[in-house]
Amino acid sequence: MGITGHIRASAGYLVRVKLRRQLSGFLEQTKNCQQAQADVLASLLELNRDSRFGQDHGLLEIKTPADLAQRMPVNNYEFYRSYIDQMKAGDETALLGRQNRLMMFSLSSGTTSDSKFIPITNRFFSDYRRSWQLWGISAYDDHPALKRMNIVQLSSDYDRFKTDGGTPCGNISGLAAVMQRPAVKLLYTLPVALAKIDTPEAKYYTALRIALADDNVGMITTANPSTLVHMAQMGDACKADLIRDIADGTVNSRYKLADDVRAMLARKIGKRNRRRAQQLEQVVNSTGTLYPKDYWPTLQLVAVWTGGSCAAYLPTLRDLFGETPVRDHGLSASEGRMTIPLGDESPDGVLDVASHYFEFIPEAEYGSDKPTVLGAHELQADHNYFILLTTPSGFFRYDICDVVRCTGFYDTTPILRFLHKGAHISSVTGEKLSESQVVEAVRSTLDEFQHRVDYFTLVPTWGEPPRYELMLESSELPGHESKARFEQRVDARLCELNCEYEEKRGTGRLASVRIATLKNGSWRLFAAQRQARLGGSIEQYKHPCLLPTLEHAANMKKQFELQSGE
Repeated sequence: MGITGHIRASAGYLVRVKLRRQLSGFLEQTKNCQQAQADVLASLLELNRDSRFGQDHGLLEIKTPADLAQRMPVNNYEFYRSYIDQMKAGDETALLGRQNRLMMFSLSSGTTSDSKFIPITNRFFSDYRRSWQLWGISAYDDHPALKRMNIVQLSSDYDRFKTDGGTPCGNISGLAAVMQRPAVKLLYTLPVALAKIDTPEAKYYTALRIALADDNVGMITTANPSTLVHMAQMGDACKADLIRDIADGTVNSRYKLADDVRAMLARKIGKRNRRRAQQLEQVVNSTGTLYPKDYWPTLQLVAVWTGGSCAAYLPTLRDLFGETPVRDHGLSASEGRMTIPLGDESPDGVLDVASHYFEFIPEAEYGSDKPTVLGAHELQADHNYFILLTTPSGFFRYDICDVVRCTGFYDTTPILRFLHKGAHISSVTGEKLSESQVVEAVRSTLDEFQHRVDYFTLVPTWGEPPRYELMLESSELPGHESKARFEQRVDARLCELNCEYEEKRGTGRLASVRIATLKNGSWRLFAAQRQARLGGSIEQYKHPCLLPTLEHAANMKKQFELQSGE
């Protein structure tokens, strides 16, 4: 073991000891969820009382959860927009207390064309990093071989541009990467400078060029599994170029890198590695392909989102990465990190009661004039809820529009599973079809037919009567003789999963599902267009499995030559 290896081993041991103590402390808090949440709320109220928002909304008079519910309405981003606009101009005290320092804005797609600028403060970032560390030590203890192996992590730039007040705007994962201790950075195969590549294909290729040269990768992680699917497929499609670049210490000139980025990456891309290139050539000669399951045979863990629409990618992920265990990231968004999964092969995670204060609206009451609002300790197993956040960023009772299911409890603390975004519900005739139901119906049908597709989307289309169309690229259609049976099975599964859909089908108010064909390459263009929106990052892009409005089908037909089947 060289000097670097000794430094890494010693630092890793000390870090793991510290993190195990933190995990024990968190698990102790789960024994009294109600008290843990009361303590968090008190600290968050104190943190931001002296902000202008706090003065305008009487935070000084709020002492208890009951006070909060009485004095603060359930709200969304628009409730804070004017204060955030002042923060973007440089006035942090508009929303934050004087001890709550603004570090960056995390960008997130809004419900309108305007992006959301989510404040990331020093307290928020500390909680965010602690939550990830708890996830990490649990994963490392379950997979001890990881402590001797490297991590491939894809993240985005935290400093894509600055506001008029000089605050960086981008992705919090990039900030976390930049803020890592030098000893911890030794664990990561991909350098933080990679985030500065703003062209998706160039970033993917360069990441592959660096990652494939490493034969000691134990974990690969990014937010969305579609990113890993795309990268693995790109690696196979570009295998000859990648192997040549690894052998020669180059990056194919087809992918343009800015001079400053190339200089920062020189240590990683400028070294010849003929031995590794030969290993990869042997993989191709043996299998005919270049997939992670073959070039990283000792991979210990794949870490991605697995709940909601992301579950649709898992079969293809297995095809490419083999039987490597998959551990969910946990429910998170720009506005906050909500759950910490403590096991593999499940989207369920323990509510992070030590970071944010959480409230919940029963799904059936969402949108009513006076819905019941529950504390975390009041949830019931096997019930669905919309989740509200109170966070160090200055948000109080913020409706993130996520629907979660309580699947049980860890001591007194709920275990939650993400189902879908509330906006991802389609109801042309009152059927209230959810994205999670679409994913389950299509996935189970794909399994039944032993058929694989990379992407699919269900859209409502108007007619007499209206119906849903399942959009697939032409190269991924089921065989002609099985197409009608495939449509029937998807329709039947939707009936099984949604009683209102079944009722509308039975009464003829909805026609049966049919497949609509997109020209090949449409999904990649679609993804590029969505990612181009301000606030859309490559790693957090989520392909929608349900587009809920009637306009979507018309737009897709116009842009991508959609052909409806009969």
